[in-house]
Amino acid sequence: MFSGPFDESIVKRARDTGAIAIRVHDIRAWTTDRHRTADDTPYGGGAGMVMTAPPIVAAVGEQLGDDLAGARVLLMAAGGKPFDQRLAASLAAADRVAIVCGRYEGVDQRVVEVLRAEEVSIGDYVLTGGELPAMVVVDAMARLLPGVIQASSVAEESHQAGLVEYPHYTRPHEFRGLTVPPVLLSGHHAEIARWRRGQALRRTAMLRPDLLNSAQLSDAERLLVEEGRREAGAKEQELDDSDSGS
Repeated sequence: MFSGPFDESIVKRARDTGAIAIRVHDIRAWTTDRHRTADDTPYGGGAGMVMTAPPIVAAVGEQLGDDLAGARVLLMAAGGKPFDQRLAASLAAADRVAIVCGRYEGVDQRVVEVLRAEEVSIGDYVLTGGELPAMVVVDAMARLLPGVIQASSVAEESHQAGLVEYPHYTRPHEFRGLTVPPVLLSGHHAEIARWRRGQALRRTAMLRPDLLNSAQLSDAERLLVEEGRREAGAKEQELDDSDSGS
């Protein structure tokens, strides 16, 4: 399941250059019964199965050793703290990271307690298992490692500066009556930077207003934010009108 995403694009480049080493393990290899059982029914009753603690703790312990100093252990769980760019950067700076992929109804809570694992979620929805979220985490971490991609590219991406990224344009100059904003053709780098900052603020106000709660903005930037909020409100009203008319 992991071989495709980890053998392509940015993650492959990071592996090829030695910026990151990835090892994938089957928890069942650390089970002790002949059926290789890694899950059991929940105490207290309820539907589904729960992943047992012993094989998970043994697996992580064998990979990281008993001393977890400098290591981070993540448990991918739907109810975990939200995964964001700040957490990705923090993980990228860690010496070692172990990611446990939950399945079924969840994982025995003693895994979290023994390994001091951080429960992490990539969104408010439920997936079949933690494998896909783990791939998301690895990709987000890998691109932040030194030398994997250009530092300037990382600095300008969405969320890196706490804002949604500004819109991008390339050839052709005109497409279906829509043209590239003139400022991007001006060659005036200061004006382009100002335009991009303004667009990032407007788009953040429209798409992720929560990111602006702690932002330090100038008076001019606050006006751009208000403009973005009005535009977002108008679009929502347009959608509501369309839904009510259908």
